[in-house]
Amino acid sequence: MRPASPASATPGSASWEALGTGVVLRVSDPRGLGQARDAVERELAAIDRACSRFREDSELSRVNARAGRSLRTDPLLLEAVQVALRAAELTDGDVDPTIGRALEIAGYDRDWQLLSPPAGELQEPVRPRRPPDLSARMIAGWRRVLVDRHRGSIRVPAGVQLDLGATAKAWAADRAAAAAAEAGSCGALVSVGGDVATAGEAPAGGWLIRVTDDHRSDCTAPGQTICIASGAIATSSTAVRRWSHGGRTMHHIIDPRTGEPVEGTWRTVSVAAADCTDANIATTAALVRAQGAPEWLAEQGLPARLVDAAGGVVTVAGWPLQDAHETGAATVHERPAGAEGVGGLAA
Repeated sequence: MRPASPASATPGSASWEALGTGVVLRVSDPRGLGQARDAVERELAAIDRACSRFREDSELSRVNARAGRSLRTDPLLLEAVQVALRAAELTDGDVDPTIGRALEIAGYDRDWQLLSPPAGELQEPVRPRRPPDLSARMIAGWRRVLVDRHRGSIRVPAGVQLDLGATAKAWAADRAAAAAAEAGSCGALVSVGGDVATAGEAPAGGWLIRVTDDHRSDCTAPGQTICIASGAIATSSTAVRRWSHGGRTMHHIIDPRTGEPVEGTWRTVSVAAADCTDANIATTAALVRAQGAPEWLAEQGLPARLVDAAGGVVTVAGWPLQDAHETGAATVHERPAGAEGVGGLAA
């Protein structure tokens, strides 16, 4: 998912790489672009130092290395872990930050761009031929992670590794959009790896966003162009972040109940919500819930677009339909910020 027009051709836009993915910034007033970009870069750099699983010097790596002990840590990581634990609570554990070991066993032990490409892009992820022993695959579960806000400390159970990938990128987009809008005194849109957050007043006509499998695709890729005046859109996919490990194709959406990449699920799920964090919690949970996702998303009142392996599209909760022959952008109408659906996910 990406802003609908190439950033290089749009006044008040910038794009670069951060957090191991692509970042796009748009502002409603080009005069605020420089200050807004500086603010976004500072925010993303701070979150990378706090939350990266692939940096030896990050706060998260320090906490993971001392699993089994309570450790005082940076307030930013403390907040990020609280966000991740909230995601687990809202989804009954479908979005679980204690899957770090499972990701490592599946081969995701370094930045995704450094992993071996999959043998076939359409190949379904499967279990390794010789799985590691059962104890290595067991996941302790999010309820055993202890956060002491008063002392500013985190305790991860021994043998457990936290991974904040299901929440930190979208949370970073939310924080970066707010920082950009304040610094640039304008409306701002920030896309971090295709998770899109907005803040401040939108430009006339709203923000145009192209929803596709891969946020790196241009606007000619199969998908849908939508328009939002506020809020956020997140997309999660099993079709893009894939790699080869042990002769098999893997992806990064882990089923916490098995510790393995989820099978038989949607190719891509996009969700609109009041903020990007909640939208991304919902997209990840939807991929884990597979065929039960449409009913669950409808119960939450979250507008969503789900694409199956054959390219068939299912929409729920008011996500706009768009025929292949239509032109222009469909509009997602959101509830006011702060409104909540079933389970507490803001719609």
